[in-house]
Amino acid sequence: MDHFLYRDGALYAEDVPVAEIAASVGTPFYVYSTATLERHFRLFDEALEGMDHLVCYAMKAASNQAILKTLAALGAGMDVVSGGEYLRAKAAGVPGERIVFSGIGKTRDEMRLALEGGIRQFNVESEPEMEALNAVALELGLRAPITVRVNPDVDAKTHAKIATGKSENKFGIPITRARTVYAHAAALPGLEVIGIDVHIGSQLTDLEPFALAYAKVAELTEALRADGHDIRRLDLGGGLGIPYTRSNTAPPLPTEYGALIRDTLGHLGCEIEIEPGRLIAGNAGLLVSEVIYVKSGEDRDFLILDAAMNDLIRPAMYDAWHDIIPVIEPKPGAAQQPYDIVGPVCESGDTFARARMMPPLAAGDLVAFRSAGAYGAVMASEYNTRPLIPEVLVHEHQFAVIRARPSFDEIINRDTIPEWL
Repeated sequence: MDHFLYRDGALYAEDVPVAEIAASVGTPFYVYSTATLERHFRLFDEALEGMDHLVCYAMKAASNQAILKTLAALGAGMDVVSGGEYLRAKAAGVPGERIVFSGIGKTRDEMRLALEGGIRQFNVESEPEMEALNAVALELGLRAPITVRVNPDVDAKTHAKIATGKSENKFGIPITRARTVYAHAAALPGLEVIGIDVHIGSQLTDLEPFALAYAKVAELTEALRADGHDIRRLDLGGGLGIPYTRSNTAPPLPTEYGALIRDTLGHLGCEIEIEPGRLIAGNAGLLVSEVIYVKSGEDRDFLILDAAMNDLIRPAMYDAWHDIIPVIEPKPGAAQQPYDIVGPVCESGDTFARARMMPPLAAGDLVAFRSAGAYGAVMASEYNTRPLIPEVLVHEHQFAVIRARPSFDEIINRDTIPEWL
């Protein structure tokens, strides 16, 4: 569910007409719904009610500070994967004890930053990282709380580029080596082993891969406890998918996911952490764009938009589907025709949809990409010297620009010309 609905023939974001935002900030832009963000966070939090738990928002999905503050006010922790994300979370007012540091390539500078600023735990992904973290912690006279990310060799049945839990993926240590690696960690004086971490991928639409992975985690927990380790926290990652179209089979609900966690891991008495990102932010955002031209080709018509692959790269990178709808609601039974919906970047990959059925549209009409709140703005670039587009947050009848569109002067003036030129 989201809070982007037609009302009196026009698309609204909560109680704000989308066209009103477009008139104020220009197109293209991202717009997020506070009500949807809050609702989706609460679904996860309530799904684990009665268990000791923390929902850590995976902020790589959408990391604007306004979004982080919205979720932090509800009690969310943050899952970060870089020093920049750590600093962004702190700037948004999230305390270090609610920040989990994930990622396979943490540098010593990033480790030092988090240890000095406060951190809930590091999710360690390799023995070399473990050695580096131990050294940094000892330099600072601290002990770093860690979980070790295990790779359970489970097929998440998702897109190959976002699967992370198979043996050939770069993430974690093989679960078959876990006991050896944990023994090594326990021998390092700068580390405090507190739990286990697992994350098998993103956009999962079936609970079976989770069940297989969590069963292995339960077995490993028992084995590590028998080895003398105090395993008291299980970080289960994120990955629950969202419906990108209205017609496909709906992914499992957070309540079903929570029930699975209880069934597979509830008997262990561990604190549970989960790291949802896409399901919290995905359907909470739209990308709004204007039609520049309608072009007739040899055997197809093109809608050329002012948004491009640098603004929303998911279709080019993942062949991802986004529902694309007119901002002015079509009349019931309105005729539709196929369009290739494309952007202005000089690459054939700058294509959002092929032969997409749409009502007839004209230059100046507005369209909205649904389910664009996750991995949209955060993956955007200034390719072709196209400015990063504004982000807007709506709260009931109000809206605010939470990231402004930079001017061309601001972009160009970041360049520095060497003296010899």
